[in-house]
Amino acid sequence: MLHVIDRIAVEEDGEGEAILCLHGLGGDSNTWTPLMPALAGYRVIRPDLPGSGRSASAGGALTIEKLAQAVHAICIRLDVSRAHVLGHSMGTIVAQHLAAAQPHLVRSLALFGPLIAPNDTARAGIRARGEKARHEGLRGMHEIALALVNAATSSDTRQRQPVAVAFVRESLMRQDPEGYARSCEALAAAQAAAVERITAPTMLVTGDEDGVAPPQAVRTMAERFVQAASLRSVVLNRCGHWTPIERAEDCARELRAFLAAQH
Repeated sequence: MLHVIDRIAVEEDGEGEAILCLHGLGGDSNTWTPLMPALAGYRVIRPDLPGSGRSASAGGALTIEKLAQAVHAICIRLDVSRAHVLGHSMGTIVAQHLAAAQPHLVRSLALFGPLIAPNDTARAGIRARGEKARHEGLRGMHEIALALVNAATSSDTRQRQPVAVAFVRESLMRQDPEGYARSCEALAAAQAAAVERITAPTMLVTGDEDGVAPPQAVRTMAERFVQAASLRSVVLNRCGHWTPIERAEDCARELRAFLAAQH
């Protein structure tokens, strides 16, 4: 079922406990399609976040806090009072803000390619990418997509998984340039959530070739989840930053085990 809530496109599938899926920069609800078989038996809610996918025109200037508020509003509209929250990349930051601000809502956190906030070098690069999208439009998005395929997927993915490469290209190339620019601005200005206050069981999954969320950075990140009811960190081999796309079966296996442990 497709909902349109405050100009935000939201897909809803299945019945059961709620799972809320938050994609990253350059993603949309389809980031999670490879993991849907692992989520059978749940009520899966996948928004295209404001500025992304079919929700590109929703709202004005964006911040991570505004994205978290939009997600909370979706939960209220869909009568979701408690949910397992999945995040990828920028979506992991939104998920952390949601868990810190609305602890009663977030039953667990499964974060793929996770980061607390970009470092200063990354912030500058993200801002430059947003400016390129805004000023160069479709041609700029094409160049951004090609650059990110090389920078954000593993060498094994590029050599052996042409469908995964095609997905990442298409996900980026299809973004509205202005919406993508606003999403870049939100991510470039992202501040850390109060992760030390998060009590939800948490799983952090990254790739050994993830340059955005490298394993050592994720290990350091894990040390800040001091109140999480449980914490699991996973590093997938021959995997870059597009974790659910590059290593769908591995992500699905880890996710099934993590969710089963919450019952």
